[in-house]
Amino acid sequence: MCGRARCTLRPDDFPRACHYNNVSVRSVNMDQPSYNVSPGFDVPVVRREDASNSNGCIVHCMKWGLIPSFTKKTEKPDYYKMFNARSESIDEKASFLRLVPKCRCLVAVEGFYEWNKDGSRKQPYYIHFKDGRPLVFAALYDSWQNSEGEILYTFTILTTSSSSALQWMHDRMPVILGDKGATGTWLNNSLNYKTVLKPYEESDLVWYPVTPAMGKTSFNGPECVKEIQIKIERNASISKFFSIKGAEREDSKPQQKVLCDKPVETKLLKGENDEPETEKGNDDRKTNNCNYCQGDAAKHQIKRDYEAFTADSKPALHNTVTGSTTPVKKEKLKGADDKQPTLFSYFRKS
Repeated sequence: MCGRARCTLRPDDFPRACHYNNVSVRSVNMDQPSYNVSPGFDVPVVRREDASNSNGCIVHCMKWGLIPSFTKKTEKPDYYKMFNARSESIDEKASFLRLVPKCRCLVAVEGFYEWNKDGSRKQPYYIHFKDGRPLVFAALYDSWQNSEGEILYTFTILTTSSSSALQWMHDRMPVILGDKGATGTWLNNSLNYKTVLKPYEESDLVWYPVTPAMGKTSFNGPECVKEIQIKIERNASISKFFSIKGAEREDSKPQQKVLCDKPVETKLLKGENDEPETEKGNDDRKTNNCNYCQGDAAKHQIKRDYEAFTADSKPALHNTVTGSTTPVKKEKLKGADDKQPTLFSYFRKS
């Protein structure tokens, strides 16, 4: 597709750009040169002279946007309806079929604009020849008379499928006639015109991003074709788009991993704190049970030790009681054989 172009050529540049150096320039009512030409603008085109002389050509200013001659005189012209025509079907549609034999023309511009859509964002690019020579498009023209009797000349630019280098930007591009043979085949009403209606595949066609402000038809001037820098994440070319995005994903993996590890690590630490508490609780219960068991065993052991002790120490006790001069101690020792409740008697009962 081609809906915007830069046309700042002088009147005598057009024949030379179209390889017709001997063409006289007349009837050229040019508007001011524009860096942002859109449908409805007056653009100089090169066409065949109406006279019978087949070698005669003329540079003629026409409105961009075809208005067929059969359009009603009272109808308001819509220049955006047919500013492009698909070259694959010009010999099928009535609006173009009758124009192919004798109403072919050439459109010369310094370059054209195309938009690359990335989601909701559209980025315009300026496309031109590397050496700065004008681009020449294949076009068709027609004349229409309005209700006031004014004859209006209009044209449409033919388009074809995009070249392999421009497919990432858009699926359509204007038919570019890159040499004298191609312009002659189209303008001389040759029957082999379909051979030149193809994508331009040469490497001398280049492009770069420009400001989105030129999307407004009111925006004009050299700023329209000034190259801008696109942010890396937006990518200036489709080839860099995937490589940079892939690199960004690789770089982001460790960060995501760290972010994911933090809650997991916290959970693990919490679990580690919980597990010892649970185990500690179990150990407490086990310890309590063991303490009871050990306590009972200790009681029985003390009892057995006491019995063995008393059996071995009875004579000694009697000797001690006899030799003692302290009656109180003697009474207490005597009480060991009595049936009065004492600590040793408690273990004996149990």
